[in-house]
Amino acid sequence: MLSITSDYAADTGCPEPYLKRIADAGFTHVHWCHQWNTDFMYCDAEIAQIAAWMRKLGLALTDLHASDGKEKRWVSPREYERVAGVELVKNRIAMTARLGADVIIMHTGKEPEEDEPRERFWTQLRRSLDELEPFARDHGVRIAVENGQFGVIRRLLDAYGPDFLGLCYDCGHGNLDPDGLDQAEALKDRLISVHLHDNDGTGDQHRLLFTGTVDWARLASLLATSAYEKCVSMEVSMKNSDIKDEVPFLNKAFETGSKLSEMVAQA
Repeated sequence: MLSITSDYAADTGCPEPYLKRIADAGFTHVHWCHQWNTDFMYCDAEIAQIAAWMRKLGLALTDLHASDGKEKRWVSPREYERVAGVELVKNRIAMTARLGADVIIMHTGKEPEEDEPRERFWTQLRRSLDELEPFARDHGVRIAVENGQFGVIRRLLDAYGPDFLGLCYDCGHGNLDPDGLDQAEALKDRLISVHLHDNDGTGDQHRLLFTGTVDWARLASLLATSAYEKCVSMEVSMKNSDIKDEVPFLNKAFETGSKLSEMVAQA
C-alpha cells in the first residue's frame, strides 16, 4: 500500500484526472489535499462524485488535509470568523467519514508572542476544539495537528485525549527545525498522520523522497516504532521537481515511496 497527495500538480479544480493518474501509477491510497487552505465547502453532490471516482479507480482515502480557511478560520480572534471556521472543519470531518477515513489534519497557526493576543489565540483554539470534539467523535474522525510549533502541539496533546487529538508529523517542516526529529520522537505515541516529502533545509519544497537532506533512515525507524499504523503517505509536489510531466513524476514518487516502505518494514 502506498499513498500520495491529491494535489501533486494542482490543489483546486476537478480532481478526477489526478485521481486517475494516481491509480494508474499503482497507488492504493490518496491523501486528500485539494482545497486545503481555502474557504471552499464541499457539497453532497461533490463528495458523492469523489467517492464514486475513488471506488471506480480502486483508491482508498488515507486522511484529509482540512482547511484553516482564509476568512472561515477556526482560530480567528474575530468570533464570527471562528464560528464559520468551525463549520468549515465540520464539513471536512463529515467528508472524511463519508469517504471512509478517520483522520483530518489541521494547522493551528502561529502562537502570538504578545500576552493579550496569545491569550486570545488559546481561548479561540480551545473553544473551537471543544465544539468540534463531539462532532468528530460522532463521525469516528480524529484531528491530527500538523507540526509547526511543537510547544503548541504538546500543550494540546496534554489537554485532549488520543481518541480525539493526535500529531501529524510533516517531515519537510521538521527538516527546517534543528530538533524536528527529536520533537517527533518524543511524541511518536500520538502520531496518527504523516506528510512525507523532502527539502534541502532552506525551505518547504515538497520534493520527492531521497532528493534532499531529510534523515530517512532515522525517520523510517521512528515510523516503525510509533503509533502510526497507516501506509507511507507522501505530500510531494511537481512544483519544485525536475520532472515536469505527471506520469514520470508519479512513477518516481511510487519508486521512492516503495523504498521508504521497505525501510520501515525492515526497521
